[in-house]
Amino acid sequence: MPGINGTRNKRNSSLSRKALSRERVLQEEIRVAGYLRWKRVIDVTLAGLIGLMSLPLVLLVMLVVRLTSPGPAIYCQKRLGKNKKPFLMFKIRTMYKDAEKATGAVWTAVNDKRITPVGRVLRKLHLDEFPQLLNVLRGEMSLVGPRPERPEFVHVLAQTVTGYEKRLLARPGITGLAQINLPPDTDLESVRHKVALDLEYIRHAGFLLDFRMLLCTMVRLTGLPGVFAMRLFRLERQVDPASLPPMAPMSAEFPRPFGVVIHAERSACSETPHCEAGSEIRASSNGNGSSNGNGTVKGSSGNGNSNGSSKKSAVGDKTI
Repeated sequence: MPGINGTRNKRNSSLSRKALSRERVLQEEIRVAGYLRWKRVIDVTLAGLIGLMSLPLVLLVMLVVRLTSPGPAIYCQKRLGKNKKPFLMFKIRTMYKDAEKATGAVWTAVNDKRITPVGRVLRKLHLDEFPQLLNVLRGEMSLVGPRPERPEFVHVLAQTVTGYEKRLLARPGITGLAQINLPPDTDLESVRHKVALDLEYIRHAGFLLDFRMLLCTMVRLTGLPGVFAMRLFRLERQVDPASLPPMAPMSAEFPRPFGVVIHAERSACSETPHCEAGSEIRASSNGNGSSNGNGTVKGSSGNGNSNGSSKKSAVGDKTI
């Protein structure tokens, strides 16, 4: 029938455009700013100075953490750095001991019950990040750059968000353009926005931009609103929807190394096999690559149920 054929042709045309868009992103060469090749000297110098000046404060915070909850004061977590090189990232512990024993690797949720009362204050003021100055001195991180992600999530996100791995062309940072402008990742849509800003930084990084971001981060340590600090140092960015990396099509060949579950909510009129906003990622591993399938990452509504006013219909959990 003419009506049905017309609908099919429009759907096929839409899928073709999305496939071409994804192929374009995959083939696009990212021009890495020359500044990133020699900023190591600045990183080491500033990390050493900041580390010495902040040492008394860090020791005091570590003591408070030890006195208020059982467990070590410093927490080490495996992350992927430049060119996918793994390293142990240091943080002051803000969660209860063995917080992921029952869930596996999961993103932090809004009002996460795993975070201690002291940990909430440390996270708000970003004081838990100070031990990462040691990662900077060791050459594993930079003061400014894309935020390092856990291997369990990188493996999945790289095959879900087109071009995700290109953010690994630079050393990960303690602070960065995406971290200053956006909240922590909670779903695939938030990941897409951060990738767009991370790639913008990799293309246009410079000393003055880094200097402004470091000043902005220090201002935020005082507890001043992030929006005020962003505008003060002219760092506020609005992500152009056209610059968002496209989602990769879901297929039967999609890898299953960590028992990842992607929960996709699509528009009722959508015919495309992509994960859209409000998605949910769950990744967990027992340490040897086999899945225990217990972890979850909440959707954009904060409770995993994206049932807002927009017209959407859940298609259920898709195990990949």
